[in-house]
Amino acid sequence: MRRILLSILSSIAAVLACVAVVLATIPAQADEGSVGEGSEGPNVSNSSLNTDDNPVILIHGWLGDSWNWTYYENRLARDGFADVYGWDYDHTQDNVRTARQLATYVDQVLEETGADKVDLVTHSMGGLGSRYYIKNLGGVDKVDDWVSIGGPNHGTSIAYACFDRSCKDMRPGSAFLTDLNAGDETPGAVDYTTFWSPCDEVINPDRSVRLDGATNHKTGCVGHVSLLADGATYEGMREAIR
Repeated sequence: MRRILLSILSSIAAVLACVAVVLATIPAQADEGSVGEGSEGPNVSNSSLNTDDNPVILIHGWLGDSWNWTYYENRLARDGFADVYGWDYDHTQDNVRTARQLATYVDQVLEETGADKVDLVTHSMGGLGSRYYIKNLGGVDKVDDWVSIGGPNHGTSIAYACFDRSCKDMRPGSAFLTDLNAGDETPGAVDYTTFWSPCDEVINPDRSVRLDGATNHKTGCVGHVSLLADGATYEGMREAIR
């Protein structure tokens, strides 16, 4: 089993190494697709779509980098989101430290833009540090919308094959996750949204993504990294932060 998990992790690393090139070649156009079970609507993309002035901070996951968001950044710009920030951090460090660094970064963005609140859009492990920030470090008063795309909110078995401190946090039943999910999983007036895929090869079990109190969406059959270039998932995210 460990050999299989290590093989999967190696494959993910290889995919992430190539995905920047692929994402950079994808035009920022509306794609056909659906989010949820059977939901499908018109694919409209223009500058009038954004009805919210909050800055958007994009937070990558383990092994990730801000360039993972190229596809989303292109489409957000086209859809009228003026202040979009891809945030980088050390994905090997523990998620509490990441949360503290995020708190500082959010304050910098708020000062720079003059906004009162931000929207946080996260992929994979990026959801964990951001949730800790909201719950424990005052983020509940500074975050309007929070989105988790393929996030290990209740852990993932694949984390047993990785020994970074951040990976240990992602293991089901870890002290970090036990504390994070204790009590209200979605505290405050923040709007919480998750997207989970039945074909996610990294988040096991798939239901780990869903949170009590959040709007939880099932995507189509999309792989973990491919969620970053899936048109329907993007459109669902866009609606969540408008």
